[in-house]
Amino acid sequence: MNTKKKLNIVSASLNRVRSSPRKIRLIANLIRNKEIQNALDILTYSNKKKISIFLKKLLLSLLSNWKIKYNNKYSDNDKFLFIKNIQVNQGKTLKRLRPVPQGRGHRIRKRSSHVIVFLENRKEM
Repeated sequence: MNTKKKLNIVSASLNRVRSSPRKIRLIANLIRNKEIQNALDILTYSNKKKISIFLKKLLLSLLSNWKIKYNNKYSDNDKFLFIKNIQVNQGKTLKRLRPVPQGRGHRIRKRSSHVIVFLENRKEM
């Protein structure tokens, strides 16, 4: 008899964030495998305000996706919602030139990122 466990996973993504992946990963590592409410608190009091605002909006969108998918059946189980995985990938890089002495130009790379977050319910429904 093959019994499959029903996976309760929801995802949300944020593309073309105008910040480098390295900076976003610093904050993403703080909230990985945390409870959703705990992660929102960490982002509220983080020192990296610009990145924290982006990630906080992404987590609120993720929570909204969860409620839409499960029709608010499990809204009382929000304390069992955990961030299963968070991926920060490199997006498009804008290349610009910066003038330097003697008529030369140095290349400036303005990096962007793609962030994907997965939410999981660790309580059996």
